[in-house]
Amino acid sequence: MTEKHFILEEADPVIFYGVNNVNMQMIKALHPKLRIVGRGNVVKAMGDEEELCTFAENIEKLQAHCSKYNSLSEEDILHIVRGENTRRDGVSGAIVFSVTGKPITARSENQQRLVDAFEKHDMVFAIGPAGSGKTYTSIALAVRAMKNKEVRRIILSRPAVEAGEKLGFLPGDMKDKIDPYLQPLYDALEDMIPRQKLNEMMEQNIIQIAPLAFMRGRTLNDAVVILDEAQNTTTAQIKMFLTRMGMNTKMIVTGDMTQIDLPRPQKSGLIEALHILRDVDDIAVIHLNQKDIVRHKLVTKIVNAYEKYEEYQKQLHAHATSSKDEEQTTNKD
Repeated sequence: MTEKHFILEEADPVIFYGVNNVNMQMIKALHPKLRIVGRGNVVKAMGDEEELCTFAENIEKLQAHCSKYNSLSEEDILHIVRGENTRRDGVSGAIVFSVTGKPITARSENQQRLVDAFEKHDMVFAIGPAGSGKTYTSIALAVRAMKNKEVRRIILSRPAVEAGEKLGFLPGDMKDKIDPYLQPLYDALEDMIPRQKLNEMMEQNIIQIAPLAFMRGRTLNDAVVILDEAQNTTTAQIKMFLTRMGMNTKMIVTGDMTQIDLPRPQKSGLIEALHILRDVDDIAVIHLNQKDIVRHKLVTKIVNAYEKYEEYQKQLHAHATSSKDEEQTTNKD
Protein backbone atom coordinates (compact mmCIF):
# COMPACT_ATOMS: atom_id res chain seq x y z
CA MET A 1 0.00 0.00 0.00
CA THR A 2 1.31 3.42 -1.02
CA GLU A 3 0.65 6.75 0.70
CA LYS A 4 0.81 10.14 -1.05
CA HIS A 5 0.34 13.70 0.18
CA PHE A 6 -1.29 16.41 -1.96
CA ILE A 7 -0.87 20.08 -1.02
CA LEU A 8 -3.77 22.44 -1.77
CA GLU A 9 -1.55 25.27 -3.01
CA GLU A 10 -4.03 27.07 -5.25
CA ALA A 11 -7.41 26.11 -3.78
CA ASP A 12 -8.85 27.52 -0.57
CA PRO A 13 -9.32 24.51 1.78
CA VAL A 14 -12.66 25.87 3.10
CA ILE A 15 -14.13 25.92 -0.42
CA PHE A 16 -12.39 22.70 -1.46
CA TYR A 17 -13.70 20.60 1.46
CA GLY A 18 -17.17 22.19 1.37
CA VAL A 19 -19.63 22.89 4.18
CA ASN A 20 -19.46 20.08 6.75
CA ASN A 21 -16.92 18.32 4.47
CA VAL A 22 -19.60 17.40 1.90
CA ASN A 23 -17.12 17.76 -0.97
CA MET A 24 -14.61 15.49 0.73
CA GLN A 25 -17.32 12.90 1.27
CA MET A 26 -18.13 13.01 -2.46
CA ILE A 27 -14.43 12.68 -3.37
CA LYS A 28 -14.15 9.64 -1.09
CA ALA A 29 -17.27 8.06 -2.58
CA LEU A 30 -15.84 8.44 -6.11
CA HIS A 31 -12.54 6.78 -5.06
CA PRO A 32 -13.75 3.84 -2.92
CA LYS A 33 -10.50 1.88 -3.24
CA LEU A 34 -8.51 4.63 -1.50
CA ARG A 35 -8.35 5.76 2.10
CA ILE A 36 -8.50 9.58 1.96
CA VAL A 37 -7.95 12.06 4.80
CA GLY A 38 -7.97 15.86 4.48
CA ARG A 39 -6.53 18.19 7.14
CA GLY A 40 -5.73 21.85 6.60
CA ASN A 41 -4.25 22.23 3.14
CA VAL A 42 -2.98 18.63 2.98
CA VAL A 43 -4.91 15.69 1.51
CA LYS A 44 -3.49 12.22 2.27
CA ALA A 45 -4.45 9.22 0.17
CA MET A 46 -3.44 5.57 0.68
CA GLY A 47 -3.99 2.65 -1.66
CA ASP A 48 -2.98 1.07 -4.95
CA GLU A 49 -0.38 2.97 -7.04
CA GLU A 50 -2.55 3.04 -10.15
CA GLU A 51 -5.56 4.34 -8.20
CA LEU A 52 -3.37 7.03 -6.63
CA CYS A 53 -2.25 8.22 -10.09
CA THR A 54 -5.89 8.67 -11.15
CA PHE A 55 -6.63 10.41 -7.85
CA ALA A 56 -3.68 12.78 -8.35
CA GLU A 57 -5.01 13.84 -11.76
CA ASN A 58 -8.47 14.44 -10.31
CA ILE A 59 -7.14 16.43 -7.35
CA GLU A 60 -5.22 18.68 -9.75
CA LYS A 61 -8.36 19.31 -11.84
CA LEU A 62 -10.49 19.95 -8.75
CA GLN A 63 -7.89 22.40 -7.40
CA ALA A 64 -7.76 24.27 -10.71
CA HIS A 65 -11.57 24.54 -10.81
CA CYS A 66 -11.71 25.69 -7.19
CA SER A 67 -9.01 28.33 -7.74
CA LYS A 68 -10.49 29.67 -10.97
CA TYR A 69 -14.14 29.85 -9.94
CA ASN A 70 -13.83 30.21 -6.12
CA SER A 71 -16.46 27.49 -5.97
CA LEU A 72 -16.71 23.71 -5.83
CA SER A 73 -19.91 21.72 -5.43
CA GLU A 74 -20.73 18.02 -5.35
CA GLU A 75 -22.15 18.38 -8.86
CA ASP A 76 -18.88 20.01 -10.03
CA ILE A 77 -16.84 17.18 -8.53
CA LEU A 78 -18.93 14.57 -10.29
CA HIS A 79 -18.55 16.29 -13.68
CA ILE A 80 -14.79 16.88 -13.25
CA VAL A 81 -14.03 13.28 -12.23
CA ARG A 82 -16.05 12.07 -15.24
CA GLY A 83 -14.07 14.41 -17.51
CA GLU A 84 -17.08 16.61 -18.27
CA ASN A 85 -17.45 20.40 -18.25
CA THR A 86 -19.12 22.05 -15.25
CA ARG A 87 -21.82 24.71 -15.37
CA ARG A 88 -19.29 27.51 -14.84
CA ASP A 89 -17.05 26.32 -17.67
CA GLY A 90 -19.73 27.59 -20.05
CA VAL A 91 -19.77 31.15 -18.61
CA SER A 92 -18.36 33.64 -21.12
CA GLY A 93 -17.09 37.19 -20.63
CA ALA A 94 -15.98 36.74 -17.00
CA ILE A 95 -12.74 38.45 -15.98
CA VAL A 96 -12.58 36.46 -12.73
CA PHE A 97 -15.08 34.95 -10.30
CA SER A 98 -15.95 36.44 -6.92
CA VAL A 99 -15.55 34.62 -3.60
CA THR A 100 -19.21 33.65 -3.88
CA GLY A 101 -18.61 32.12 -7.32
CA LYS A 102 -20.34 34.87 -9.30
CA PRO A 103 -18.68 36.04 -12.54
CA ILE A 104 -17.11 39.51 -12.46
CA THR A 105 -17.54 41.02 -15.92
CA ALA A 106 -17.15 44.35 -17.66
CA ARG A 107 -20.50 46.05 -17.06
CA SER A 108 -20.27 48.79 -19.64
CA GLU A 109 -18.77 49.46 -23.06
CA ASN A 110 -15.90 51.52 -21.65
CA GLN A 111 -15.12 48.93 -18.97
CA GLN A 112 -14.85 46.38 -21.80
CA ARG A 113 -12.50 48.79 -23.62
CA LEU A 114 -10.35 48.80 -20.48
CA VAL A 115 -10.29 44.97 -20.48
CA ASP A 116 -9.32 44.90 -24.18
CA ALA A 117 -6.66 47.60 -23.74
CA PHE A 118 -5.04 45.65 -20.88
CA GLU A 119 -4.64 42.62 -23.15
CA LYS A 120 -3.00 44.65 -25.93
CA HIS A 121 -0.92 47.25 -24.05
CA ASP A 122 1.67 47.18 -21.27
CA MET A 123 0.52 50.51 -19.79
CA VAL A 124 -3.09 51.69 -19.51
CA PHE A 125 -4.53 54.90 -18.07
CA ALA A 126 -8.16 54.58 -16.90
CA ILE A 127 -9.73 57.99 -16.28
CA GLY A 128 -13.28 58.37 -14.97
CA PRO A 129 -15.61 59.55 -12.20
CA ALA A 130 -16.32 57.86 -8.87
CA GLY A 131 -18.14 54.56 -9.25
CA SER A 132 -17.25 53.98 -12.92
CA GLY A 133 -15.51 50.71 -12.05
CA LYS A 134 -11.99 51.72 -13.08
CA THR A 135 -10.26 50.47 -9.91
CA TYR A 136 -12.43 47.37 -9.44
CA THR A 137 -12.03 46.28 -13.08
CA SER A 138 -8.28 46.93 -12.93
CA ILE A 139 -7.87 44.76 -9.82
CA ALA A 140 -9.98 42.01 -11.44
CA LEU A 141 -7.62 42.05 -14.45
CA ALA A 142 -4.60 41.82 -12.12
CA VAL A 143 -6.11 38.87 -10.22
CA ARG A 144 -6.86 37.08 -13.50
CA ALA A 145 -3.28 37.58 -14.73
CA MET A 146 -1.94 36.12 -11.49
CA LYS A 147 -4.35 33.15 -11.50
CA ASN A 148 -3.34 32.44 -15.12
CA LYS A 149 0.34 32.54 -14.02
CA GLU A 150 1.06 35.37 -16.46
CA VAL A 151 2.69 37.29 -13.58
CA ARG A 152 3.96 36.35 -10.13
CA ARG A 153 2.86 39.43 -8.18
CA ILE A 154 0.22 42.13 -7.84
CA ILE A 155 1.36 45.51 -6.54
CA LEU A 156 -1.25 48.11 -5.64
CA SER A 157 -0.40 51.67 -4.67
CA ARG A 158 -1.94 55.05 -3.87
CA PRO A 159 -0.47 58.47 -3.16
CA ALA A 160 -0.89 59.27 0.54
CA VAL A 161 -2.92 62.45 0.08
CA GLU A 162 -5.78 63.03 2.50
CA ALA A 163 -9.26 63.87 1.23
CA GLY A 164 -10.02 66.39 3.96
CA GLU A 165 -8.71 64.40 6.94
CA LYS A 166 -5.18 64.33 8.31
CA LEU A 167 -3.47 60.92 8.60
CA GLY A 168 -1.34 62.22 11.47
CA PHE A 169 -4.36 62.34 13.77
CA LEU A 170 -5.22 58.67 13.21
CA PRO A 171 -4.14 56.27 16.01
CA GLY A 172 -1.38 53.66 15.70
CA ASP A 173 1.89 53.30 13.80
CA MET A 174 2.48 54.11 10.12
CA LYS A 175 0.78 50.89 8.89
CA ASP A 176 -2.26 51.53 11.09
CA LYS A 177 -2.51 55.09 9.76
CA ILE A 178 -2.19 54.09 6.10
CA ASP A 179 -4.35 50.93 6.05
CA PRO A 180 -7.70 52.78 6.29
CA TYR A 181 -6.65 54.94 3.34
CA LEU A 182 -5.91 51.81 1.27
CA GLN A 183 -9.14 50.09 2.33
CA PRO A 184 -10.86 50.38 -1.11
CA LEU A 185 -8.07 48.21 -2.55
CA TYR A 186 -8.51 45.62 0.21
CA ASP A 187 -12.28 45.62 -0.37
CA ALA A 188 -11.88 44.78 -4.06
CA LEU A 189 -9.37 42.01 -3.36
CA GLU A 190 -11.60 40.48 -0.66
CA ASP A 191 -14.38 40.25 -3.27
CA MET A 192 -12.16 38.13 -5.54
CA ILE A 193 -9.83 36.10 -3.30
CA PRO A 194 -10.95 34.08 -0.24
CA ARG A 195 -9.85 35.76 2.99
CA GLN A 196 -7.48 33.01 4.16
CA LYS A 197 -5.81 32.78 0.76
CA LEU A 198 -5.54 36.57 0.51
CA ASN A 199 -3.84 36.78 3.92
CA GLU A 200 -1.33 34.13 2.86
CA MET A 201 -0.58 35.97 -0.40
CA MET A 202 -0.04 39.24 1.45
CA GLU A 203 2.21 37.60 4.03
CA GLN A 204 4.31 36.11 1.20
CA ASN A 205 4.36 39.47 -0.68
CA ILE A 206 2.62 37.90 -3.67
CA ILE A 207 0.12 40.73 -3.25
CA GLN A 208 1.53 44.01 -2.00
CA ILE A 209 -0.42 47.14 -1.06
CA ALA A 210 1.65 50.19 -0.27
CA PRO A 211 1.66 53.99 -0.44
CA LEU A 212 3.32 55.49 -3.51
CA ALA A 213 6.29 56.76 -1.47
CA PHE A 214 7.33 53.13 -0.83
CA MET A 215 7.87 52.55 -4.58
CA ARG A 216 11.01 54.71 -4.82
CA GLY A 217 14.16 52.80 -5.80
CA ARG A 218 12.33 49.61 -6.81
CA THR A 219 12.24 47.85 -10.17
CA LEU A 220 8.95 46.02 -10.49
CA ASN A 221 9.36 42.83 -12.54
CA ASP A 222 6.89 40.07 -13.43
CA ALA A 223 3.89 41.89 -11.97
CA VAL A 224 0.69 43.79 -12.57
CA VAL A 225 1.14 47.18 -10.92
CA ILE A 226 -1.83 49.47 -10.28
CA LEU A 227 -1.58 53.11 -9.23
CA ASP A 228 -4.97 54.22 -7.91
CA GLU A 229 -6.11 57.83 -7.34
CA ALA A 230 -3.28 59.05 -9.58
CA GLN A 231 -4.88 62.51 -9.89
CA ASN A 232 -3.34 63.16 -6.46
CA THR A 233 0.25 62.56 -7.58
CA THR A 234 2.74 65.31 -8.22
CA THR A 235 4.75 65.44 -11.45
CA ALA A 236 7.78 63.93 -9.72
CA GLN A 237 5.75 61.16 -8.07
CA ILE A 238 4.03 59.88 -11.21
CA LYS A 239 7.27 60.02 -13.19
CA MET A 240 8.96 58.01 -10.43
CA PHE A 241 6.12 55.45 -10.48
CA LEU A 242 6.00 55.01 -14.26
CA THR A 243 9.77 54.47 -14.43
CA ARG A 244 9.58 51.56 -11.91
CA MET A 245 8.33 49.34 -14.75
CA GLY A 246 10.40 46.16 -15.17
CA MET A 247 10.36 43.09 -17.39
CA ASN A 248 7.07 41.23 -17.95
CA THR A 249 5.18 43.96 -16.11
CA LYS A 250 1.89 45.66 -16.88
CA MET A 251 0.79 48.95 -15.33
CA ILE A 252 -2.67 50.42 -14.88
CA VAL A 253 -3.00 54.03 -13.71
CA THR A 254 -6.46 55.13 -12.55
CA GLY A 255 -7.67 58.62 -11.73
CA ASP A 256 -10.63 60.95 -11.39
CA MET A 257 -9.93 64.50 -12.56
CA THR A 258 -12.88 65.83 -10.53
CA GLN A 259 -11.40 64.67 -7.20
CA ILE A 260 -7.98 66.32 -7.01
CA ASP A 261 -7.04 66.75 -3.34
CA LEU A 262 -3.61 68.33 -3.87
CA PRO A 263 -3.09 71.69 -2.12
CA ARG A 264 -3.36 74.66 -4.45
CA PRO A 265 -1.62 75.73 -6.63
CA GLN A 266 0.07 72.30 -6.96
CA LYS A 267 -0.57 70.71 -10.36
CA SER A 268 -1.82 67.13 -10.79
CA GLY A 269 0.93 64.87 -12.11
CA LEU A 270 -1.69 62.75 -13.90
CA ILE A 271 -2.86 65.67 -16.06
CA GLU A 272 0.73 66.42 -17.04
CA ALA A 273 1.55 62.75 -17.68
CA LEU A 274 -1.39 62.34 -20.05
CA HIS A 275 -0.22 65.39 -21.99
CA ILE A 276 3.46 64.40 -22.09
CA LEU A 277 2.81 60.73 -23.01
CA ARG A 278 -0.01 61.27 -25.51
CA ASP A 279 2.17 60.26 -28.50
CA VAL A 280 4.01 57.34 -26.86
CA ASP A 281 3.28 53.96 -28.48
CA ASP A 282 1.90 51.04 -26.44
CA ILE A 283 0.17 53.33 -23.93
CA ALA A 284 -3.63 53.24 -23.95
CA VAL A 285 -5.89 55.87 -22.39
CA ILE A 286 -9.46 54.81 -21.59
CA HIS A 287 -11.99 57.48 -20.58
CA LEU A 288 -14.97 56.34 -18.53
CA ASN A 289 -18.00 58.54 -17.82
CA GLN A 290 -21.32 58.73 -16.00
CA LYS A 291 -22.77 55.95 -18.17
CA ASP A 292 -20.18 53.56 -16.68
CA ILE A 293 -21.15 54.22 -13.05
CA VAL A 294 -22.21 50.92 -11.49
CA ARG A 295 -22.91 52.08 -7.94
CA HIS A 296 -26.31 53.21 -6.66
CA LYS A 297 -28.25 55.19 -9.30
CA LEU A 298 -28.01 58.27 -7.05
CA VAL A 299 -24.22 58.34 -7.60
CA THR A 300 -24.76 59.18 -11.28
CA LYS A 301 -27.16 61.99 -10.34
CA ILE A 302 -24.69 63.35 -7.74
CA VAL A 303 -21.81 63.33 -10.25
CA ASN A 304 -24.01 65.09 -12.84
CA ALA A 305 -25.14 67.72 -10.31
CA TYR A 306 -21.55 68.53 -9.31
CA GLU A 307 -20.45 68.77 -12.95
CA LYS A 308 -23.28 71.22 -13.71
CA TYR A 309 -22.38 73.27 -10.64
CA GLU A 310 -18.69 73.42 -11.61
CA GLU A 311 -19.63 74.45 -15.17
CA TYR A 312 -21.87 77.19 -13.76
CA GLN A 313 -19.05 78.44 -11.53
CA LYS A 314 -16.70 78.57 -14.54
CA GLN A 315 -19.24 80.61 -16.48
CA LEU A 316 -19.67 83.01 -13.56
CA HIS A 317 -15.90 83.40 -13.29
CA ALA A 318 -15.57 83.99 -17.03
CA HIS A 319 -18.40 86.57 -16.96
CA ALA A 320 -16.85 88.35 -13.95
CA THR A 321 -13.44 88.45 -15.65
CA SER A 322 -14.99 89.75 -18.89
CA SER A 323 -16.92 92.49 -17.03
CA LYS A 324 -13.79 93.54 -15.15
CA ASP A 325 -11.82 93.81 -18.42
CA GLU A 326 -14.58 95.93 -20.01
CA GLU A 327 -14.67 98.20 -16.96
CA GLN A 328 -10.90 98.72 -17.07
CA THR A 329 -11.07 99.51 -20.82
CA THR A 330 -13.88 102.07 -20.22
CA ASN A 331 -11.92 103.74 -17.41
CA LYS A 332 -8.87 104.08 -19.69
CA ASP A 333 -10.97 105.71 -22.36
